[in-house]
Amino acid sequence: MPLMSGWKSAVVYQIYPRSFADSNGDGIGDLPGITARLDHLALLGVDVLWLSPIYRSPQDDNGYDISDYQDIDPAFGTLADFDELLAAVHTRGMKLVMDLVVNHTSDEHPWFVESRSSPDNPKRDWYWWRDEPNDWQSFFSGSAWERAGDQYFLHLFSRRQPDQNWENPEVRHALYAMMRWWLARGVDGFRMDVINLISKPDGLPDGDASALCADGPRVHEFLQEMHREVLAGRDLITVGETPGSTVEDARLYSDPARGELDMVFTFEHVGLDAGATNWDLRPLHLPDLKANLSAWQDGLADVGWNSLYWDNHDQPRIVSRWGDDGEHRVASAKSLATVLHLLRGTPYVYQGEELGMTNATSPATTSTATSSR
Repeated sequence: MPLMSGWKSAVVYQIYPRSFADSNGDGIGDLPGITARLDHLALLGVDVLWLSPIYRSPQDDNGYDISDYQDIDPAFGTLADFDELLAAVHTRGMKLVMDLVVNHTSDEHPWFVESRSSPDNPKRDWYWWRDEPNDWQSFFSGSAWERAGDQYFLHLFSRRQPDQNWENPEVRHALYAMMRWWLARGVDGFRMDVINLISKPDGLPDGDASALCADGPRVHEFLQEMHREVLAGRDLITVGETPGSTVEDARLYSDPARGELDMVFTFEHVGLDAGATNWDLRPLHLPDLKANLSAWQDGLADVGWNSLYWDNHDQPRIVSRWGDDGEHRVASAKSLATVLHLLRGTPYVYQGEELGMTNATSPATTSTATSSR
């Protein structure tokens, strides 16, 4: 399937490798386990596989803290296993998309190890350092700043996920070189984690970090540069995770004439019933969902493109959330799938969604936050 002309008709299947298929009995899913089940995915009619992060990582945030962008975490296998998987995917006429995490690295990445080693280190400016922290709060709670030596470094997520300084062109071009390395290896595109947070506001003023950093002042400039340096002229599919972005923002990100991304993930529809967490949910008011889906369909009808999803690694299972995971599980799963696949856009199916999979644990009966991962 030539994605450059046909990705708008593709179906993407997200694999969370840790929980997909375990080939060696160690209790952790791995790359050979995925390879062994490709025929199932091909029979489903899947066109593109999206792998959640498989890079080498201390696993502080389930692999979204990367310590080596150009190696596979031993829990999942080796680069040879990856090459075998990729070849098998292509043999079946499917494509493979990597999860690209470039807002931050692990604190064990060699770049950050150098950066924190000394204020005079050449890589000091590859991350955000300040003598005194501002009042920003981390998405994972608490201050977004961690002290190391005489200064503080910024981490919008875990304290073990320092944010990279995209203002530094050396950082950007090192990341572009890494992306080209994966493309030369044969991957077919990228899902870009929290990509709209890469541009921080001038001066890092006090305030709500999520509002100040989302769709920051240079984000479109950076993405256009990335497109020119890495993506242009290639047969790829790109989707950006852009928390807080509106329809108007999505039109900019996904307008082909601007040369940025093919599409972005909206969070608006999965926020309609949100409480304090993704598991502390309020009853959904169905007209709100209809209005939101219509707004995105209409808003991207003439410019840009929609991504379509109910489930992913950060969200509860949709059958348990907005369907009936008891007597009417099958009927509600089919109804929800019908709605998703008849909308205009590229559908993303999370592993197990095709089976009508439900939440493993009811949030109402546990005091510990659980995940659909």
